[in-house]
Amino acid sequence: MALMPFDDRDGVIWYNGELVPWRESRLHVLNHGLHYASCVFEGERVYGGAIFKLREHTERLVNSARVLGFEIPYSVEAIDEACNLVVATQGLVDAYVRPVAWRGSEMMAVSAQHTQIHVAIAAWEWPSYFNPEDRLKGIRLKTSIWRRPAPDTAPTNSKAAGLYMICTLAKHEAEAAGYHDALMLDYRGYVSESTGANIFLVQDGVIHTPLPDCFLDGITRRTVMELARARGYEVVERHIAPEELARTQEVFLTGTAAEVTPVGEIDGQIFTVGDITRALIGDYDKLVRAAGNDKASSAA
Repeated sequence: MALMPFDDRDGVIWYNGELVPWRESRLHVLNHGLHYASCVFEGERVYGGAIFKLREHTERLVNSARVLGFEIPYSVEAIDEACNLVVATQGLVDAYVRPVAWRGSEMMAVSAQHTQIHVAIAAWEWPSYFNPEDRLKGIRLKTSIWRRPAPDTAPTNSKAAGLYMICTLAKHEAEAAGYHDALMLDYRGYVSESTGANIFLVQDGVIHTPLPDCFLDGITRRTVMELARARGYEVVERHIAPEELARTQEVFLTGTAAEVTPVGEIDGQIFTVGDITRALIGDYDKLVRAAGNDKASSAA
């Protein structure tokens, strides 16, 4: 299947305060964000024309930039408005939104205090992150050789672009071996997450999830934890050793792109797509669709 390149599409991108034709939203090759990873971003989903938990995503974008030592030159309210403008201008109903902020080209060195901070927001139609058939029967993961770094070696509490290089390496490694994605351990050897989503384990009816002390405490992660507790499930945040997979019945991932995705296998260990996972898939779908329906009703 031919890929649709992301630099050659119809539509508009919000770029430093104005809507620019998609193909004209360019930056210089001597860009600090490219050379030194001075870049933060967000991933947001649109359901029924409404961006789910937009304010939380925008606040995290601003905080991620501060962790990397720069201030985004737009208010949270202005970024929210711009995200909604991009979606509305293109008439998107179910889509993905990518706000991104980076240091510009004024300085080409490690030091970059005097670079301009740029912000862009793009949005496009977005299907399921994983093949729908694979998702329903559970995807296959392979434990990666790459590990999540310690919080004193990288800005692990930010959604920084540079942190995702090991995710790309891990996912390529897994796909080359015939898997859908990779399981990443942290620097201590504990289970952390997949390449782009948080992970949950169901053991004897109790839901367990790793402490997010060296990776992002995902917005979808927190949402699904709330849904699980509302159903009366016990949710425990703790360090999880990979050996515990042997006594785990269900595994699922959560993320803006992945939503709630069951895992059917990790390194040959088989898991069921059980009642708890199925219940949370349904609850999450109802929640995000209700947000889109609320917007549609208010606009009518």
